[in-house]
Amino acid sequence: MIKRIILLSVALVFAFCFGALGADQIKIGIISDLTGGTSDVGKDAAFGIKEAVRYVNDHGGINGKKIMAYQEDYGYQVPRADMLYKKFKGYGMVVFLQWGTGDTEALSATVNADKMPTISDSLSGHLCNPVEITLKGKKIPGKPYNFIYSTDYSTNARACLTVWYNKVWKESDRWKAARDAGKKPKLVCFYSVGHPYASAPIEAIKDQARLLGIEVGGDQNVPLVATDADSQVLAAKKEEPTIVWHGNTTQSVKAAITSARRLQLDADHIVNTWGFDENLLKLAADKKDVEGVIGAAACAFYGDDVPMMKEVLEYGQKVNPGVPAGDRTIRAIQGWLKLAMAIGGLKIADAKGKLDGPSIKAAFESFKDWSAFDIPGALGRSPLTITDMDHRPSSIASIYWIKDGKIQLLERVDMKKDFAAEWNSWLGW
Repeated sequence: MIKRIILLSVALVFAFCFGALGADQIKIGIISDLTGGTSDVGKDAAFGIKEAVRYVNDHGGINGKKIMAYQEDYGYQVPRADMLYKKFKGYGMVVFLQWGTGDTEALSATVNADKMPTISDSLSGHLCNPVEITLKGKKIPGKPYNFIYSTDYSTNARACLTVWYNKVWKESDRWKAARDAGKKPKLVCFYSVGHPYASAPIEAIKDQARLLGIEVGGDQNVPLVATDADSQVLAAKKEEPTIVWHGNTTQSVKAAITSARRLQLDADHIVNTWGFDENLLKLAADKKDVEGVIGAAACAFYGDDVPMMKEVLEYGQKVNPGVPAGDRTIRAIQGWLKLAMAIGGLKIADAKGKLDGPSIKAAFESFKDWSAFDIPGALGRSPLTITDMDHRPSSIASIYWIKDGKIQLLERVDMKKDFAAEWNSWLGW
């Protein structure tokens, strides 16, 4: 099955479009990772975008105008992302849909100078300050043309740790003896140290640990393509952590958790957005290895009973019939949600008669309790609100865990409400 998916994904290397050439087209550039270090999650996200484009064009486009979408594999390589950006810009794209933290942060100055609105699958909190801020005494340039479609990594990391602390550490029988003995919880972080995506929320989660009274141990460097993490687990055991943060994507997160279970690291596990999905369960040789693992989710999971899911399933079969529904994941839904956000802004700007960068930017910044496809709760777990002072689209993080061999909702937590005194100061982390 994996071979079939890889073969099908090759087709996405070529640009695709729907609708005849003409002035009634709106052009979007899209880069996807089909062959690089995050392709384990990138392929299904790419399929989702392609399906969503087809759906939008089949249902009236953007105020009657068809989308012409250019989508290519960039192999998770920043230089290739830069090259494709220039290529798509030359084609006349009005919105750029990016993928990784490395390329999005590297191109941030360029897209902002060009006034090119971009929506990225990198949910890095570093991309969310549209105005210049001062963070820990350092001035951070504003990124007014960078947007994301869900709670950012730092908000998710803080939320995961907070939910674990309140629901598991303080309440579960598992840690009763440790609590009674006066032991403090301790965090260690497993991630690809120095990698833009994996490193993005590390300062934030450590700050949250200190805020909650959780000790912080040393980091363990786990490569993004790791197949085991035995040496890292053995090193971490010496610190006796109670909670481990995993910041990589699904395959290496699975490998690290498997190593931790096999080598009897007595700790719980929390996982960043791109490491927690249906494949974490499917890849585990023993489902007990991932039982109790907590993770943040950007949106609904594939097949969830939410508005629009019927259409998602239908277009999955229509556009990518060779990919079985059982092989699809939340990553496809993220593709739909990212494209839907782009369409939402384009519809507003087009209705006002201008499809230039500043107008599309202003359209995104007019979102107030906006939902995908204008249906409350559709695909995303919370409506999006974006302003010209804060591009964090939501403060409500959806936290799940694997319970009884299934991914189940654990808690939806509003970090702005629960940490009102700190929320504004977290912008840009």
